[in-house]
Amino acid sequence: MPANLPAEAKAAWLKVMEAKTPEEKIRAMEEFLSSVPKHKGTEKLVKHIKRRVAELRREIQERQEKERTLRRSGGSRFYVSKDGDLQIAVVGPPSSGKSALLRCLTNTVLRPDDLPFSTVEPVPSMFVEDGVYVQLVKTPSLLEQRSDLTSATLAIVRNADAVMLVVGSDVGVEQLRRLFQFFEEEGIYLRRAGNYVKIERKGLGGIQVVGSGQIAKGTLNDVKKLLNGYGIYHAVVTINGVVTLDDVEEALYVERQHKPTVVVVSKCDLYKPGRDVEELLSEMGVIYYFTNLSKCELDRRRLLEDLLKITERIRIFTKPIHSRTYVEKPIVTKVGSTVRDVAEQVHSSLLATFKYAVVWRRELFPNRPKRVGLDYVLSDGDVLEIHA
Repeated sequence: MPANLPAEAKAAWLKVMEAKTPEEKIRAMEEFLSSVPKHKGTEKLVKHIKRRVAELRREIQERQEKERTLRRSGGSRFYVSKDGDLQIAVVGPPSSGKSALLRCLTNTVLRPDDLPFSTVEPVPSMFVEDGVYVQLVKTPSLLEQRSDLTSATLAIVRNADAVMLVVGSDVGVEQLRRLFQFFEEEGIYLRRAGNYVKIERKGLGGIQVVGSGQIAKGTLNDVKKLLNGYGIYHAVVTINGVVTLDDVEEALYVERQHKPTVVVVSKCDLYKPGRDVEELLSEMGVIYYFTNLSKCELDRRRLLEDLLKITERIRIFTKPIHSRTYVEKPIVTKVGSTVRDVAEQVHSSLLATFKYAVVWRRELFPNRPKRVGLDYVLSDGDVLEIHA
């Protein structure tokens, strides 16, 4: 993506990075685009920035619609606020089985689109299993020629906790590669990227390079010179894997995100996916299902466990004092959370009067309780009783 930009364009991009509001970012991006030379080397960069401008415009539109309560009168909605314990973006090509997935897992009454791409707004629904509420948001079908739908889908994916990529069982290896590549070109990795650069601007400290990676054919001084050319003199540059100076420069323009992904290969009653498809998905390190969604042949409990695993979440069941059992609806929190973290989620006042907590393993409850303090690290399935 780096395209030997002139100093004027670099100075304009610094204004983009300093912009605080969506409106300011749009104005700065438009100024940046006007200063970018138009040639083959800048095509990819210009396309990416234009798409980000479209996403920001939709963000502004959604905010204005909320203020005017246009949703009640049928206004379009391109953004879905998070609800439940997790939000999962359901994406895929047209007629891949997205509607069938939602019908299978939720109570949503949803028919397949009569015409491809006729769904232009996200469709939220709720998948509930073992007391965990997972919000599934069906996005408009992926189509490069419809940039308006593509921008809406990308905005939803960036906001979600994870992605469910739905493809038909007649999908080929090259089509799968293109789908993953499509998101990577927009800075969204559906699989963990081996080579990764992240730049965080700071107020002091100069340019620091951290991480386990290294720069091919480059040094720390080269990184400093590159960033100084953009007017950046204080930043932490995190590098994983082997990257180039071009990768470092691209990280200025594209905010890299990893979105953990489950791939659902549907319509397996009609076609048998090739062995090469399974090998590719295994190679990419993503969790995948081969299933017949028309008969709802999907293991709900296994799916929930996989979603919790890839999003690094655990379930904590709370028990009121003097109660003989625990609350069936768990608190879903991040791996590594402590008693303190969960107490804050329940009610911040618990910390002020906290005495101790009692923890059980769910499968051992009500036997073998353990008395612990605020810094005790909880595990998935723990039952927690807080004494305050």
